[in-house]
Order: sequence, then structure tokens, then C-alpha cells
Amino acid sequence: MFRVGLIGCGAIGSVVARELSQGAVDGAELSAVFDLVVDHPLRVDDRESLLARSDVVVEAAGHGALREHGVAVRKAGTDLLVVSIGALADEDLESRLRQAEGGRLLLCTGAIGGFDILRAAMLFGPLEEVAITSTKPAGALSRPWMDESVKGALAGGSEPVTVFDGPAREACAFFPESANVTATLSLATVGFDQVRVRMVGDPAATRVRHVVTASGVAGTYELSFENAPSPDNPRTSAVTAYSVLRAIGDLRRPSVAFL
Repeated sequence: MFRVGLIGCGAIGSVVARELSQGAVDGAELSAVFDLVVDHPLRVDDRESLLARSDVVVEAAGHGALREHGVAVRKAGTDLLVVSIGALADEDLESRLRQAEGGRLLLCTGAIGGFDILRAAMLFGPLEEVAITSTKPAGALSRPWMDESVKGALAGGSEPVTVFDGPAREACAFFPESANVTATLSLATVGFDQVRVRMVGDPAATRVRHVVTASGVAGTYELSFENAPSPDNPRTSAVTAYSVLRAIGDLRRPSVAFL
């Protein structure tokens, strides 16, 4: 049986834990949950206990948890499946995670896809422009650091509000809970400093919409995704937890792959 350990049992982790416990991934089982706040029958109180019970560790607890535990998981020889990919906008953390020897560093694609065709296009020739526009329910994008006029427009306005327009590295810093798809796109294509990001709050939006555009010598691409928000955290797409489960299934069945 393929043993799956989990760091974090919040909006994403709790769904992964429930589905694994109910047999959602054939041949895989939830073996341990490392969360110092949320109680769980398989909860462990330290990283060493988590590692001893896991063939792969899923990080679903945010940027801080990845910084604290990611390198140690790899050095222990255990595969690490990262959900909080936005944390890799920190160049030092990305470098340390990549250079750690031991288990594999695996990046969950989360709420968007299409990276296969974009990576193929990059082999044909350079991508000259890559951008993503993420539109979310207005309340999900409000942040304490915003100007009062922007927060007011998000809270009571009737029109979409662009709250950020700039490079992916900055987007990941300003919207750590919302920028994982941006980070994944950046790592798969032209990098954090070249991918342009627009974050839009729309009072009429009921789902999370991401539109990726790219152009280069191989062609022009537009990929659109519209996901239902997580009922427990509107800043997260509900499908993200199931992307984790899909990744676990692919790891469990290495002889079957979409290439």
C-alpha cells in the first residue's frame, strides 16, 4: 500500500484526507496527518513520526510550512508533493528545495493545466509573452494593505476591480493564498519575473476564473479555466484538492502516464 502523509488539514488537506480514507485512490492510503491545530485520528505531533509513516508527503499547509519542513522531507529520502507552489517565488527557498538530495520534489498543478503544450512550444522556440488573468469573487481578494478606496470597491462596488497588474514574483508575495497557479505557470514557462499577472475582483463572480495567454514562434495560445471556489476557503478552488488526489494516483501507477 502506498502511504500518503499530509502536512496541513485545512480547506485542501481535509478533502484529501477524507477522500483517501474513503478509498478514492486505489492502492493508496492516508498514513499520517501532521497538523498542530486540527485534530484527526491519524494525527502525529512531529515531523519524524510523519516521515516514518509516509512514502510521499503532501504539503498543504501554506508557505510557512513549506519553508519549515520541505527541505527536511526531501533530505529524509521521502518524496514531497508541494501544493503551496507560490512559496517558490522566494529564490532562496526554491534553490534549497531543488538542491536537497533525497526524495523527489513534485509540484502539484492545482487549479489550471495546459503546461504540456506550453512546454512543448518552448522547445520549438522561445515564448515571447506569457500572462495570466485571475478573476475571483471580490471579497476573496480584499487585503489589509490595500487602499481604502480599493477595499471599498471590492466590498460594495458593482464593477470588476483590478487589484494587481505586474510580475508573478510580486503577485505571489501580495496574494500568497491565491497565487499558486501563477507560480506553477511561471515555473513551467518563462519564470517569475517574466510572467505578467492581473488579479481582478468581480462582485458578480461566483467561480474562480483563470485565463492564460502565451505567444511565441510555435504559435499563440489561450487557455481558460473556471473553477468553483472551496466552500471552506473562497480564495482556493475546490478542484485543487482533487488535483492532489490525481497526482497521488499518478505516483501510485507510474506505468501509466499522459505524456
